[in-house]
Amino acid sequence: MIAVTDAVKRYGERTALDGVSLAVNPGEVVGLLGPNGAGKTTLVSLLAGLRRPDAGDVRVAGADPAVDREARRQIGICPQEIAVYPELTADQNLRFFGGLYGLDAAACAARADEVLARVGLADRRAEPVERFSGGMKRRLNLAVAMLHAPQALVLDEPTAGVDPQSRAHLFDEVARLRGEGRAVLYTTHYMEEAERLCDRICIIDQGRIVAQGTLAALLADGGAGRAITVTLAGGGAAPDRARLQAAAAGATVIEAEPARVVVRCEAPERVLAPLLAALTAGGHAVAGVEVERRTLESVFLALTGRSLRDG
Repeated sequence: MIAVTDAVKRYGERTALDGVSLAVNPGEVVGLLGPNGAGKTTLVSLLAGLRRPDAGDVRVAGADPAVDREARRQIGICPQEIAVYPELTADQNLRFFGGLYGLDAAACAARADEVLARVGLADRRAEPVERFSGGMKRRLNLAVAMLHAPQALVLDEPTAGVDPQSRAHLFDEVARLRGEGRAVLYTTHYMEEAERLCDRICIIDQGRIVAQGTLAALLADGGAGRAITVTLAGGGAAPDRARLQAAAAGATVIEAEPARVVVRCEAPERVLAPLLAALTAGGHAVAGVEVERRTLESVFLALTGRSLRDG
């Protein structure tokens, strides 16, 4: 339903997208994760038909959304910024956007009733949006995206700054959209959301997809390695780093101090026993062992780095 193939987009000397390819199938939620300035917003603008790629191909329901009106009718965009009119009521907002989507008055009224009920705002439909809480505005933002019953949706950080109840309600709605066979591209900075909601996850950085797959696949092959920290008892001299490195084949010794040893490796289950044996043979008493658990966040940071990004 969403197909991006080798998409390139430049702004002057800066390359925002550099050969991005991804797909979202009907009944699938695909998470798009990336630091600020990674290219997520540019990709959303291509899918919305607001911009065209300089190279590559972007398709929604098999057509180019930049030139095909029907393709644009098949996608709903829930933007990161609240995109409703605060002086209008929830119902008036939906009727306005329904007109832009080409819905006649009867169809718009019926759909407005449905989507307001789905996002839990049916009893607040006649109130000006300026009176709404942040979570209510987010839910109305989603209602606008769903109004014309699109087959594909792009949800761009839909839970930013919302209360726990609104977040749970939005989660339930994403699951419902999947169950209806909609294709959902879901951008977020919250790793737990991606873990909970997404069938597949794409990580984008500096305009390129650096990893994609199921959560299990990313955790199995995330390029991050895992740290083994061994706490030593009794003080004394630091362990011999070269001896530990030779014993722990396939690992990298990060730290070898009198109080602790830290190594990083892809397979702790193969490294731990020879590492402990080498320490014991060297006269060091082991007081404790901790093996780092790989998470989506650790994989993400390993692939994109830890430096701050400001867009």
